[in-house]
Amino acid sequence: MELIKKNLGLIIVIILGAIPLFSLLHPGLPLTHDGQDHVARIANFYQSLSEGNIIPRWAGNLDWGYGHPILMFLYPFSSYAASFFHFLGFNFVDSLKIVFGLGFIASGICMYIWLREFLGEKVAIAGATLYLYAPYRFVDLYVRGAIGEHMAFIFPPLIAYFLIKMVNKKSYWYFLGATLSIAGLILSHNALLIMFLPIIMIYGLYLILTNKKQSQRLIIEYLLALLLGFSLSSFFIIPAFLEGKYTLRDIVTDGEVLKRFVQFKNIIYSPWGYGDFSVQLGIAQWATIIFFPFVIYKLKKNTNNLILYLIFFVYFLGSIVIMLPEAKLIWQVITTLQKFQFPWRFLSASVFSAALLGSFFVFVLKKNVQLLGVVLIVVFSIILTKTYWQPKAYLMKPEAFYTGIYNGTTDTGESAPIWSVRFMENRPKARIEVIEGKATIKNVSRNSTEHVYTVVSNGNSGLRENTLFFPGWKVYIDGVEYQNVEFQDPHNRGLMTFKVPNGEHKVDIKFENTKLRTISNVISLVSIAIVFLVYFVWKQRIKKLT
Repeated sequence: MELIKKNLGLIIVIILGAIPLFSLLHPGLPLTHDGQDHVARIANFYQSLSEGNIIPRWAGNLDWGYGHPILMFLYPFSSYAASFFHFLGFNFVDSLKIVFGLGFIASGICMYIWLREFLGEKVAIAGATLYLYAPYRFVDLYVRGAIGEHMAFIFPPLIAYFLIKMVNKKSYWYFLGATLSIAGLILSHNALLIMFLPIIMIYGLYLILTNKKQSQRLIIEYLLALLLGFSLSSFFIIPAFLEGKYTLRDIVTDGEVLKRFVQFKNIIYSPWGYGDFSVQLGIAQWATIIFFPFVIYKLKKNTNNLILYLIFFVYFLGSIVIMLPEAKLIWQVITTLQKFQFPWRFLSASVFSAALLGSFFVFVLKKNVQLLGVVLIVVFSIILTKTYWQPKAYLMKPEAFYTGIYNGTTDTGESAPIWSVRFMENRPKARIEVIEGKATIKNVSRNSTEHVYTVVSNGNSGLRENTLFFPGWKVYIDGVEYQNVEFQDPHNRGLMTFKVPNGEHKVDIKFENTKLRTISNVISLVSIAIVFLVYFVWKQRIKKLT
């Protein structure tokens, strides 16, 4: 009983997080924009993992069986998580639903534990509710099926929690938590990293300036955590950023974002839908934010909290303005923003900052009114969003649909190799074909990243491997790398073609790491070693102090 009383706030938040998830218990996959594609991606990710590729980068069954490099550019955190549950025995659809459900609850817990540190338990419950019950959260969950953005909501408040804990106590574990949380955000959604990184750094600076006696230590620890967070995730973020030039990304997305701005009235309120979905922030969220003059007035004697409130208020305003047509010039000047594809993605930042601003509103209320404020936020958040807690329908497809050849690219074509067509349209007649001369081919073995054949060639024969070329694919004939692989032939666009001399030969086609990927992997490995090294140095330092 004492344990329940001590953790009552946490239990309430977990229950609040579970309430909107009952639709996930329904058999089948919720019908969302991206849900089916995510299951197919995860199935390919798991297949590659099971073949011994710790870092899956090639999806062998996607794009009508021609393969696809999307795993190189697809935030891997959710895929690793879903693969874990599939390993435990759940099918791929249920694994994805488990990740969606646990991610949703975890985001509320993280917001709660952060706010509890400096605003108190009751206020933290209100903030976690506003964070969980923002309509955009249900758009990601039941309309878009955006697993990456959905999982990314876990990490901004978790990073903030560890940063403030590092102020209160010198502990290696808080430092490690901050490091892993930063890596988690990067691996959850690379675009949202750009969105949240500025406010995370500003929040860290705020903590340093308001704790000047510890400023030197905090600067070192914060910078090291940030550096190691990026380094740990370098196996993904570096190739994803630098090898994107080999895809149609910049061509497909060029100028598209400038057509997708939203109207301010729709952010205030827009009707729920499954095609043109709602981009509203949430009535409960707006109801607490409009009292900002009252909050500022009440915080005038608490300088530190006032500064923090104003920081997040400016961040909130910025996240709203950047979605509006009036911000078009900003998107044109800062072209990196166009990688977001959709201005309304900044609702993620709006929801995050609105939860903090709403928490401060409850915080400045008189103590005997705070509980009423929390109850009203919880009740109205539930009432105002309860019709959003369900998908339009459910897909009932066999597991083989996702694990076999998948007739799609699973994105809008931006990850397709630049030498290929945007979308393949038919399955190949065979894995490998003779396109010139005469030869007989026997399949020896095949997995995601290696295709082995025995070829008996009558003369100098031309072959086409029906796999899309991407840097890393190499052809070996009798163990010797073939140097003249063609992949820009307009008649075989994006596919690998090569010559095999007269006689019987072993042809081995492998997807290997480029130098960049190898360096990125090494950076991540070295970073893991540094994390352990920091632990031992920290431990020795404590021994000396005691």
